[in-house]
Amino acid sequence: MASTNFRPLHDRVVVKRVESEEKTKGGIIIPDTAKEKPAEGEIIAVGSGVRDDKGALVALDVKVGDRVLFGKWSGTEVKLDGVDLLIMKESDIMGVIG
Repeated sequence: MASTNFRPLHDRVVVKRVESEEKTKGGIIIPDTAKEKPAEGEIIAVGSGVRDDKGALVALDVKVGDRVLFGKWSGTEVKLDGVDLLIMKESDIMGVIG
């Protein structure tokens, strides 16, 4: 798991993409130019949560280490400590794997 000094705010999370397979099930090697960016990743940092109508802090449903699925165009790509990461809102996450 990557460590970072970056702490997202409110309902944002930092996600590291999980690399896709180099071959198809039939054994065909996929060149880098034809690969789609995977929509699966691992959460490496989470914000503190959001405030409800009464001002109480509501924690996020995801936690560090969760493997998640997200939309193809979700989040903002950033590079921290030489690692490509995504910063996105928790609402951009479709679900937790496992």
